[in-house]
Amino acid sequence: MLKKFVLASSFLLAAGCTTVPITGRRQLSLVSDSEMNTLAVTQYKQTLGTAKLSTNAEEVAMVRRVGQRVAAAVEQYFKQQGQSSQLDGYQWEFNLIDDPKTVNAWCMPGGKVAVYTGILPLTRDENGLAVVLGHEISHAVAKHGAERMSDQLALQLGGTALATAFSQNPTATGNIFNTVIGAGEQGAALAFSRRQESEADHLGLIFMAMAGYDPAGAVPFWERMAAQSQNGTPVFLSDHPADATRIADIKRLLPEAEKYYKPR
Repeated sequence: MLKKFVLASSFLLAAGCTTVPITGRRQLSLVSDSEMNTLAVTQYKQTLGTAKLSTNAEEVAMVRRVGQRVAAAVEQYFKQQGQSSQLDGYQWEFNLIDDPKTVNAWCMPGGKVAVYTGILPLTRDENGLAVVLGHEISHAVAKHGAERMSDQLALQLGGTALATAFSQNPTATGNIFNTVIGAGEQGAALAFSRRQESEADHLGLIFMAMAGYDPAGAVPFWERMAAQSQNGTPVFLSDHPADATRIADIKRLLPEAEKYYKPR
């Protein structure tokens, strides 16, 4: 175990890194975007194939409308930074899964998004939904999934690059991906780190503001989520801790986000 840890640690020092947009944090990268996107498309199709998609035309249209506005804001931001290539391979897709008992939403690498009907009573309106979608899309564009995949490759497979790991041990590699980007009934088995959660909050506020949604709406949304957790932790909160510290951090970030806000 110690030898494995040393090998992994040595590889980390030599590994390539990427930079999180807006925050500028450097992160480990053993996984290419195209590899992550390909794996995500496969799992997304599997999830939708077993899920019951909503037939509520109004709610489906709302999810897609809000999602596309936030996605367009993301694309606008990266274009302004001269980094549109960071979104190469993204094919945005937004689906509403009819599951009133599941309070959850997620975005896979490459822009594959699912929202569960169980979270809509807490989002309440389009602005509340923009908080959720801004946050989840931010996890994807900040490459948090690839970062977690890289961490697990380093720990479990000694820092092997994804292409090599997949050819040598496709079952183990697939299991790692499902653990990192798990969706559907299983949920994501690995919780995002506090740092990643904070980044998703930060980026999400800016992207929703650029999309024309009021970032101040994030505060009452997370307060409702915190109240919901008192009656049992929803799936959404298993990875997304809602507490006084988080809400205080969001309030601190609001002045920056509001600079991007232009109501529509």
